[in-house]
Amino acid sequence: MNDADSDRLSRPSYDPSCDSSSGPDREFPVAPPAPRKGRGAVTNLQGRYEVDQRETVDDGWATYTSPGEDSESPALRTQVFDERAKSILTHNVSPDIPFSVSLNPYRGCEHGCIYCFARPTHSYLGLSPGLDFESRIYAKVNAPELLARELSKKNYVPEPIALGVNTDAWQPVERDLRITRRVIEVLRERHHPFAAITKSSLIERELDLLVPMAERGQVMAAITITTLDADIARTLEPRAATPSRRLRTIRTLADAGVPVGVSIAPIIPFVTEPDMERVLEACAQAGATSASYIVLRLPWEVAPLFKDWLAAHFPDRADRVMSRVRDMRGGKDYDASFARRMKGEGLWADLLKQRFAKATRRLGLNARHHGILDMSQFRRVEPAPRPAADDAQLDLF
Repeated sequence: MNDADSDRLSRPSYDPSCDSSSGPDREFPVAPPAPRKGRGAVTNLQGRYEVDQRETVDDGWATYTSPGEDSESPALRTQVFDERAKSILTHNVSPDIPFSVSLNPYRGCEHGCIYCFARPTHSYLGLSPGLDFESRIYAKVNAPELLARELSKKNYVPEPIALGVNTDAWQPVERDLRITRRVIEVLRERHHPFAAITKSSLIERELDLLVPMAERGQVMAAITITTLDADIARTLEPRAATPSRRLRTIRTLADAGVPVGVSIAPIIPFVTEPDMERVLEACAQAGATSASYIVLRLPWEVAPLFKDWLAAHFPDRADRVMSRVRDMRGGKDYDASFARRMKGEGLWADLLKQRFAKATRRLGLNARHHGILDMSQFRRVEPAPRPAADDAQLDLF
């Protein structure tokens, strides 16, 4: 049994109704989840497709520590698996998303952001959207080759590609694997526009590729900053760059001539929400020219994972946070409808919208039109030669 499986058995989702104070008939109450150093999720919640369901109770032994023993959970090692994807471009027709094509070099993300809407995708792999999502990373090692093949098709119609939307394309494993860099090399060779979003300063490594593309109007970047409070960021998105480092990245990109904006995503009531104007001000001073925001989204397994995180890190305000979330979601933890899933609804959602609009006007953000990338320079390159006769049969698979 590995660390993740062990954690799945020993640390169930915290249910306040199971607290010993809520009823004397609960013989073995489940203890609140304990945070892991360097990890966002505090549990390894089962995915929604698992057939066998487990229920765990705390008999006192699981949480007992002898005198002098470290009570902190053991470190969870990140495992990276090679994946040979069959396709690399993902298409969507969602009316509330400003792009229709995206590319994600990785499944799972070591940044460990507890609010990540992509966490439920690990359920498709039979893994947990919790700790598995941030510790079991699947690298699409053939992504650059698949992209080159796709762009060479005679019927390919070029349109801007969003890079790193589902999971961060510059997460820690990219430093060594360099899959994202090779993807950008393909895009640069074909003069194919793309937009990137990241929480990582590693994007600065690609300036030699980004600057020439920016001069041709073929790239733009967005840096996600949820808060300027380093202590909150350390638990909210534990392995992403610090807020101050991300501000430096905005400055570096802007000074190099790469159009850069800030994405405040998500806005979490009573946690990151009070920081919104300060984030916008700091990013504008760093050189950002555009800004956007998204209200906290809790689809599928993200909801219980986020509640566990609140119980572990903000027990004093957990009820207030979830009450405000439900106020903006029609009384539910989440509303997936296109009209409301990004911004919410109701009085508090309207107030956020007004605060954001007022701050961006004052700071001159979004004053110029952004989002138009030049598609006219796209160059179609002939595909690589077919394999030799001995290997041709294998190419069918």
